[in-house]
Amino acid sequence: MAGFLPSRVNDITPNPPPRHGSQRGSISAKTARLLKLYAEDLRARCAERTGPHYVAGVHVFLAWLKERGLDLHEVRAEDVMAYQADLYAARKKDGKPYATSSHYSRLMAIKNLFRFLHRRGYVLTNPTTNVPLPQREKRIPRTILSQEEARRILDAVTGKRPRELRDRAILETFYATGIRAGELASLKVEDVDTEERVLRVVLGKGGKDRNVPLTTAAAEAIEAYLAQGRRSLVGLGGSRFLFLGVKGVKLDRARLNRIVHEWARAAGVKKNVTCHTFRHSVATHLLKGHADIRHIQALLGHASLSTTERYTRVEISDLRAVLRRAHPRGR
Repeated sequence: MAGFLPSRVNDITPNPPPRHGSQRGSISAKTARLLKLYAEDLRARCAERTGPHYVAGVHVFLAWLKERGLDLHEVRAEDVMAYQADLYAARKKDGKPYATSSHYSRLMAIKNLFRFLHRRGYVLTNPTTNVPLPQREKRIPRTILSQEEARRILDAVTGKRPRELRDRAILETFYATGIRAGELASLKVEDVDTEERVLRVVLGKGGKDRNVPLTTAAAEAIEAYLAQGRRSLVGLGGSRFLFLGVKGVKLDRARLNRIVHEWARAAGVKKNVTCHTFRHSVATHLLKGHADIRHIQALLGHASLSTTERYTRVEISDLRAVLRRAHPRGR
């Protein structure tokens, strides 16, 4: 089982499933049909990246079943427990174990699959029901901007050309709302009301919609982009997506991260700044401003309050300030 738990599906050995799910020669026709239905269900319910991620995890499980001469409809609880044990025993090429998050991801993929199959009546019982998920590590985000660094990045975009107006609106939206990159990329023009200063996230993570308020600065930046910049980018296709690339192409996560990184570098911020850095920073800055954690949960679209609570961990800078102020030998 060494090397069984890869970070990418195409690293699986042996028998890596072909890309785009074209692995029908290695599984039964019945399993292939079920996987197609499952993938369709995920596309309807989940965020853009969640579905392919779950399907990839199922392919790993199917490769494991194939090694043992099993098909999907034959899986029992004992098989799932054996699979879990093999995940924990797996090692990387350097001999180190995989992270708990990798174990969690692989098990969550098959739990979600069997929930779907049981809900639709394709299996009589769910063999994953009593299989516990590993406790995920609650790590503090590595990179968080200070308020001064965030201001410098936003203020670095001063031009009035279409791309600069777009980039300023993108950065202001990230910092106002903590929106995920995929959610921002999927925004349509009609999802933003700059007069009421409200942004509507449609089918965010977990397939849920939410309304989030915009700051005045973000609403004004979007208005300027819509009035003076977007028309030059939209092209002949007449795309309804709010933020556009060259010739009206929808921006993807990679391009959004490049935009954020480039303006951070232009502002002289040395940290590795990504779209998600703004999400972490928004939560941290709101907490420092004494915002209620449940309001932050609603803003970020976290299903569980425990996800938001990781931002409540005291930062070392705050501890140093307390030490200087309160410790007898702190001054």
